[in-house]
Amino acid sequence: MITVLMVDDHPILRQGLSGVLSLEDDLSVVGEAADGETAVKAAQRLRPDVIMMDLRLPGISGMEATRQILAHAATKHDGWTPHIIVLTTYEDDDSITEAIEAGASGYLLKSATPDEITAAIRATSLGHSILAPSVATSLVRRMQRVPEPRVLSPRETEVLRLMVAGRRNTEIAAQLFVEASTVKTHIEHIYAKLEVRSRLEAVAKARELGLLS
Repeated sequence: MITVLMVDDHPILRQGLSGVLSLEDDLSVVGEAADGETAVKAAQRLRPDVIMMDLRLPGISGMEATRQILAHAATKHDGWTPHIIVLTTYEDDDSITEAIEAGASGYLLKSATPDEITAAIRATSLGHSILAPSVATSLVRRMQRVPEPRVLSPRETEVLRLMVAGRRNTEIAAQLFVEASTVKTHIEHIYAKLEVRSRLEAVAKARELGLLS
């Protein structure tokens, strides 16, 4: 028998899903929780095999509850290995990534069918990871996304070359026939584009990226 803990702040959803799972011979809902703190305590007390976790909960979030539950189980070393399936309406990249990093074994949307939910519970109880098709697609696209190139303007490149040569702001301004304040602005833009905070870091990053070749 696979035991399940339902965590959602909407009682109708909890009761409806509990009713669906009660029709399955191998699934048993052993408890419900309407907020994050109650979910953590219930999980520690009931030790369910699978936890259906909403992300947006009163008190601590479903994400934080997931972290706390898994951290507690990991410290006990007594054989209890809960599997957490996020069941939510949110399918943005940040929520998906954060849930997976928190240790969730599955990520389903509330639009999932009863068959999809019961299949996910069975699969995660065996140690498999389950993602809704749209969630899997979003995650793959994020992992394949090519970072935007750090492109400096021609003038910023000139300023950077003079920085590499050891020129001070006033010397750069004189050589380029601009105001020192303009040079300072160019340097700020260089720092922002290269994600650095000092001349030394800017020079090192520029060489690493081949911007001065």
